[in-house]
Amino acid sequence: MPDFYIRQFFPSDRYKIRTDYTMSRKHALVLTQKALEHNPDIIVACGGDGTVNEVASCLIGTDVKLGIIPLGSGNGLASHLNIPHEIGKSLEVIREGRKIRIDAGRINQHYFFSNTGIGIDAMIIRKYEHSGKRMLFAYVKAAVAAAFEYRAQPAIVSFDDRVIPIRPFIVFVSNSNEMGYNMTLTPDAMLTDGKLDLVLIPELSFFEKIALGYRILTRSVSRFKKAQHHLVQSLQIEMPMKIFTDAQIDGEHYKLRTNICRISAEPAALSVLV
Repeated sequence: MPDFYIRQFFPSDRYKIRTDYTMSRKHALVLTQKALEHNPDIIVACGGDGTVNEVASCLIGTDVKLGIIPLGSGNGLASHLNIPHEIGKSLEVIREGRKIRIDAGRINQHYFFSNTGIGIDAMIIRKYEHSGKRMLFAYVKAAVAAAFEYRAQPAIVSFDDRVIPIRPFIVFVSNSNEMGYNMTLTPDAMLTDGKLDLVLIPELSFFEKIALGYRILTRSVSRFKKAQHHLVQSLQIEMPMKIFTDAQIDGEHYKLRTNICRISAEPAALSVLV
C-alpha cells in the first residue's frame, strides 16, 4: 500500500506514520516488537487473520491500539468487528479512533483472536497452505480432501470439572463468530464476554460429513445433532496416542510439540479500533 494513499487519510502535519512490509511468516512479530520501541499510539495490521494474529499477539496487555486493514482471504476477525474490506473505509475506521477492548484466547504459549482447533480443521489449513492459493475454492478443495483422509484420534477434553473422552472430528474453540469466508461454527460467540465457545463433534460417517458441510455453509451448525456446544473460560485437551499435536491457530497451521493443549480466555486483553 503506497504511502501517498495513506497520507490522504493521515496528513503528515497531524500524524507521524511509518510503514513496514513483512517478508515471511512470523516477520510481523519482529516488526511489531520493533515498532513498540517507538511508543506508538496505534499499530495497524494489513493482511489476513494470520498477520493480525502476529501483530495483536505483541499488543496483549498494552494500551497500544490495533488497527486492521483486512487484505487476507478469510478475514474472520475483521468481519466480526464489522471492519470494511475496502481499504479506504478501513483507513477511515482507524482515523476515527473508536476503541474497544476484546478478549484473546491462548493455546499453550500461542495467542488467538478468532479461533483455534485440533481436529479436521488443522488438516484443512495444512492442505490449504500447501496449495499456495488463497481463495475460497482452494479452501473447499482442501476441506474435501481432508474429509476423506482425516482419521479421528482419541482425545480427552476437560473443563468445568467435566471430563469428556471423545474421538473428535472437530474440537474447535472460538473467540469470534466467524471463521472467514462468511462461515461459522459459533454464530453466537462474542469477543467481549470473557468466554470461549467450544464445539465438539465426534467421528462421523461419510454422509454425516456431507450433512455437516452443508450446515457449515448455511451457518446452521447448531442444528447438527452431533454437535456439542459449551461456553467455557478454560479447558484442556489431551491426545494420549500422539506425541505432537496438529493445530490451526487463526487459520495458520502449527505442529505443537506436546500432546496436551491448555486453552483459556484472557478477558479484555486487546484494544482494537472499530
